[in-house]
Amino acid sequence: MLEELASQAFWLGLLKIIGVNVILSGDNAVVIALAARSLPQRQQKQAVFWGAGAAIVLRVLLTLFAVALLTLPWLKVAGSLLLLWIGVKLLVPEDDDAEIAASGHLVSAIKTILIADLVMSLDNVIAVAAAAAGSMLLLALGLAISIPLVIGGATLLIKLMERFPVIITIGAALIGWVAGEMLAADAGLQDLLTSWGVEYRDARPYLGSVSLEIVSGLLGVALVVLLGKWFASRHAPAATAPLDVPK
Repeated sequence: MLEELASQAFWLGLLKIIGVNVILSGDNAVVIALAARSLPQRQQKQAVFWGAGAAIVLRVLLTLFAVALLTLPWLKVAGSLLLLWIGVKLLVPEDDDAEIAASGHLVSAIKTILIADLVMSLDNVIAVAAAAAGSMLLLALGLAISIPLVIGGATLLIKLMERFPVIITIGAALIGWVAGEMLAADAGLQDLLTSWGVEYRDARPYLGSVSLEIVSGLLGVALVVLLGKWFASRHAPAATAPLDVPK
């Protein structure tokens, strides 16, 4: 182990892993913050704790199968569709009812976080596994580094969302972007896209000089934001409609 710590490759790998975690752990933090934002403060802390804990446990499990996950076709397609649904759902405000309803919202928030963590942790795990280049020590460090990033990022984002509600839309748009990119990168679509003239460069699809991942990401942003805002506008009149009280 000491020889590994003294090598240049180890420290370069660690820098890569830190960079990957800083960029990709933000996705999980956004999902946790969005799902927990409408909960009471005490339950927000519980949702962040359980959501972040779930993200770490899922990453540990997924890391063990990271190489196999790279070869599974249609996995990213299914995951991207789930993320699109989650992104739309997070833009629709929750009904602000009594404490009993808040308890149900906590369970619902944790469910949403669990599903999104499962899907969004795939990219993080695969990227960290690639940066670790087979080093179990680097894999372990990568997981350890992601814990404070997810917890701290989610807590900070919840506070910012209370002051700047536009961050909610930005966060949902980010989820749409990740979903779109994930969809275009699925190995199961490679034969179909190739037959349409798409070329793969470094395992990434291009149509001419245009990256399909970027195009698909932009479409994901548009779909999540437009559908989310539409559902939210339909939800608002129902939530604010006055009750007819008999005289």
